[in-house]
Amino acid sequence: MSFGKLLFAIAVCVGVSSSLAQAQNSLATIRSAGKIRVGMDVAVAPYAFKDDKFAETGSDVVVAKKIATDLGVQPEIVALNSANRVPFLLTNKVDIVISTLAITDERKKVIDFTLPYSAGLNIISAPKDMSLKSVEDLKGKRVATTSGTTYDKKLTVTAPKDTEIVRFPDESTTLSAVTSGQIDIVAQSKSILPVLQKQVPDRNFEMKFVLEEVVFGIGIKKNEPELKAWLNKWINDNAKNGFLNKAYRDFHNLDLPASILTQAASLPQD
Repeated sequence: MSFGKLLFAIAVCVGVSSSLAQAQNSLATIRSAGKIRVGMDVAVAPYAFKDDKFAETGSDVVVAKKIATDLGVQPEIVALNSANRVPFLLTNKVDIVISTLAITDERKKVIDFTLPYSAGLNIISAPKDMSLKSVEDLKGKRVATTSGTTYDKKLTVTAPKDTEIVRFPDESTTLSAVTSGQIDIVAQSKSILPVLQKQVPDRNFEMKFVLEEVVFGIGIKKNEPELKAWLNKWINDNAKNGFLNKAYRDFHNLDLPASILTQAASLPQD
């Protein structure tokens, strides 16, 4: 079953419970509960990771905490992995997802997205002595990736048919497979490459080519107009006041793409 069909099946199966969840998870109810449950993969540095004191940090973590503060509630980070970001939302395990969740037409069929708040590049990485210039060069090779990600999907539809795509359930497991030498080529977010380089400096991993540029939004359940409107205004305001760019720059050492900031600040003035 394809990823899209799986998401649609989940949406159908939880139709009744989703309706109840929507009633329980309105903006007013989140405020009344005093907390907002934020789904996040905390193994996707520098968006979300654990520091040397095992505290969650990263650009997505900073965004989540600021949203909670501005809502007047406490943030509750609910750990998940790339493959179950949308299912956690559909089954009411979280209120929102802030976890490098790319805005795609496939996902829009089952969840809603806010305005873009962040972005990234999906790339192919491998040791320096490997010659890989385009997706065609993956012919006959083994490539590691994390299941359910946009780079998994892009690789699936663009790689030559005899490419062996080895999928792992989360970023940590994917990194472990690559750093241990099981697989030499990996499809990943560019933001993860420095982590890989740091873990195995002697193997000289580098970016070989870009698979695609991706735009990230906050994922919410469908039919949540009040919550969506509040989040969109929050993104709009914090794009204009510089917070979103600073949160990104502090962890990525570069500014958000101008196109993302333009979209994020696109709401009309009151």
